[in-house]
Amino acid sequence: MIDEIVQHTDIVTMVGGGPAKTEDLLNVLAYSPFLVAADGGAVLADRAGLVPDAVIGDFDSIPKQLLDKLPQDCLHRIAEQDSTDFEKALSNVAAPLVLAVGFTGARTDHQLAVFHTLVLHPNRPCIVIGAQDVVCLAPPVLSLDLVVGDTVSLFPMGPVSGHSEGLRWPIDGLNFSPDQKIGTSNEATGPVRLRFDAPKMLLVLPRHAIPLLVQHWMQAPLLWPAL
Repeated sequence: MIDEIVQHTDIVTMVGGGPAKTEDLLNVLAYSPFLVAADGGAVLADRAGLVPDAVIGDFDSIPKQLLDKLPQDCLHRIAEQDSTDFEKALSNVAAPLVLAVGFTGARTDHQLAVFHTLVLHPNRPCIVIGAQDVVCLAPPVLSLDLVVGDTVSLFPMGPVSGHSEGLRWPIDGLNFSPDQKIGTSNEATGPVRLRFDAPKMLLVLPRHAIPLLVQHWMQAPLLWPAL
């Protein structure tokens, strides 16, 4: 078995080449200064005056002058074209949690590929941070002290069912699937507890829920196994 490129015992920040401000990156780095750039994410890191601890990708989105400037031992080129740069990076980071910024808000196909990767690697806890909300693959069990009225959207990427407490519209007894039943625009009535029977449900929450999600994953939660 080949070891991952990055093995870290704490949170890892990952930056992509999508629309994001240096302020967005710096805010995420407050959780973890250990920085991995997925290919073109190295450009935003450089703009913020940062040198990534690792750069992973096929390097087709990094200007040559930046490649030449970066320390060679932080560059990890993966030339195959069967996976996206986000998948190349996430699948090669072993950490309790990855906070990913710069992976939403641009091309729709790229964003869909990010969500696909979350489901493809359920054993890699990752919170994808957008301008207004965050997306993650829901773990087997999750308890969050959300605020009354917080939007809780559930979007299945395959057949999945579950149990909920603290949602305005409970999900018990529902069989979710992307072509049949989805659960967007639900609301919290207070603290929320969710349980799912398969690693197929995307959870979309307001951006202010980041600290709650971070707290959950850093308390040694139950994880999905690798596919």
